[in-house]
Amino acid sequence: MLAQHRQVTQRLETIEPLRLRWMETADPAAGEELAGLYAELSDVLNVHLRREVTEVMPAVDRVMTQKELQAAAEHGSSQVSNKFLVGYLGMVLATNPPADRKELFKEIPAPVRLAYRLIGRRMYRKQYSTLFPGRPIPETL
Repeated sequence: MLAQHRQVTQRLETIEPLRLRWMETADPAAGEELAGLYAELSDVLNVHLRREVTEVMPAVDRVMTQKELQAAAEHGSSQVSNKFLVGYLGMVLATNPPADRKELFKEIPAPVRLAYRLIGRRMYRKQYSTLFPGRPIPETL
């Protein structure tokens, strides 16, 4: 997982100067190169997120305290966009038994619950089907 984090960081560092140049010039060749770099990043992220969902999330409840989980969640949420988190909430909910999902969902702030109901479920389904093509999408709230 750490090696994949490094791969993501390296790809983002490669993308950034080209992205900035493309934003200024809209050069078609730079745009094509940028699209290729984003496709490579997407490949790495698909593998990484698949492993995170199937290997990490199921073990989290068994090895981390509530305080550690909260600290990890706060750190993680400060590192990514809220839009991503609303969809990712579906992944988290789907890895828990139905009764636990309901309890977890109650602890989430009301605006986030509303955003999840309005757009997050759809985002979760799209993210899951991208990560696991052809697999049935696990139930969530």
